[in-house]
Amino acid sequence: MTNRNSKMKVRWVIAACAALAAGGPATAQDATHTTYYPTGSQAGSVLALERIHPTQVRVNTPFEYKLQIRNLTGGNVENVVLTETMPDGFTASKVAPEPSQRSGSTATWNIGSIGARQSKTMTFTGTAAGMTTLRGCASVTFFTQFCSEIRVVEPALELVKTAPDEVLLCDPIPYRIVVRNTGTGVAEDVTIEDTLPGGVTTSEGQTKVRMNAGNLAAGQAREFTFSVRASAVGSYTNTAVATERGGQRAEASATTRVVKPNLTVTKSCPSERLLKFPAQFSITVTNTGDAPARNTIVTDRFPAGLTFKGASDGGRLSGGLITWNLGTLEAGASRTLTVDSICNQKGTFRNTVIAKSYCAEASAECSMVVSGVPAILLECVDVEDPIQVGQNITYIITILNQGTEVGTNVVIECEFPPEERYLSAEGPTKHSSTGQIVRFEPIPVLAEKESKTYRVVGTGTGTGDVRFRVRLTSDQVSPAVNEEESTHVY
Repeated sequence: MTNRNSKMKVRWVIAACAALAAGGPATAQDATHTTYYPTGSQAGSVLALERIHPTQVRVNTPFEYKLQIRNLTGGNVENVVLTETMPDGFTASKVAPEPSQRSGSTATWNIGSIGARQSKTMTFTGTAAGMTTLRGCASVTFFTQFCSEIRVVEPALELVKTAPDEVLLCDPIPYRIVVRNTGTGVAEDVTIEDTLPGGVTTSEGQTKVRMNAGNLAAGQAREFTFSVRASAVGSYTNTAVATERGGQRAEASATTRVVKPNLTVTKSCPSERLLKFPAQFSITVTNTGDAPARNTIVTDRFPAGLTFKGASDGGRLSGGLITWNLGTLEAGASRTLTVDSICNQKGTFRNTVIAKSYCAEASAECSMVVSGVPAILLECVDVEDPIQVGQNITYIITILNQGTEVGTNVVIECEFPPEERYLSAEGPTKHSSTGQIVRFEPIPVLAEKESKTYRVVGTGTGTGDVRFRVRLTSDQVSPAVNEEESTHVY
């Protein structure tokens, strides 16, 4: 800031004359003659010049007269010069104070400055030489100084912009902008413009924010806040610019890193399982993002038809839903969860696991087929053992489906040993015989726990410890199931 004084100097000249008579008896009465300048009256004038002297004096009798100059103003009057031309016929014996210059009857005082309301007095002592009228004249020159000040100011803008160093993608980015006038004058029509970087917008979809701060007095500040959102993770820097009518300018920038947790889920289960057998499901949750996944909850809809046997990591089943509370899953961290079950119902079971945290979600599913298996028990016993040659022997064949699934197209085929010969057979289906082979037509369906019995009769034709063979096939049994029964023929 620069202060500049504007001064105007005026030189004034004042002349004041007065006369006194020299002659008869002296009197003690004094007269005062006053002149005001420049207006001629006391009001509005700068100086008053007074002559104080007796109204009359005696010839050759000492007397004195005075000149008094008085400052009527409240400020200094500069370069005051007083000149007195002493009267003709007056002989000065003493002048106080001594004049700066004296030439004959003329005395000059370079008074210089007279302070506010102050006065200066010059005293003349002398005598009148003869009967006459003494007339003295004084003149004053001075300079008055009229001053005014023009204050030179300069506003200056300061801009401060703050934003968080890091936010989640799901959260807004809050900005705080403070504009301050750090100068010495009013900053007029202050505006702020903030051009947002690509991928960042306001809630209304704007890419530029304009703020009007109006006029700012020296030292005054205004604060603005607004929020934006980023469309993707990354680092975003933007600069706000403040300007004002007089050309002042300030900038401020802020950088925010936008991060996000990213959950991935995998789920594995057996593709096939047999009825009544256990099955385990495995779930792996991983945070592949660059921010912690807070309040991570994993839920898995447990399929009806399976019996829940337990879950790892504190998983609890309620209302058909298994829930795990994993808390915060740091970036790069992973958790594996398991569920144990028993397959108590046939069918295809598909279930979905969902992992949720603040600002992230993922899901996965797996499918498991639970089926039964026909487990057909084959038994063959001979009713008579041993037998003699020519004696009949009966073989009783029993099949029992012990499994958990029906058997289809179940075929029984018998083979007599060379020491025996086929006589007859009966069973649940028709049969045919060729040589030593007896074959029954297929049983279309053998239900779970269902059994069937066959009777095959032969006769002994030779001696020895012989083997009667039975062969079972079905759509589900491969290779064939073989059973032998030993018979002693003698």
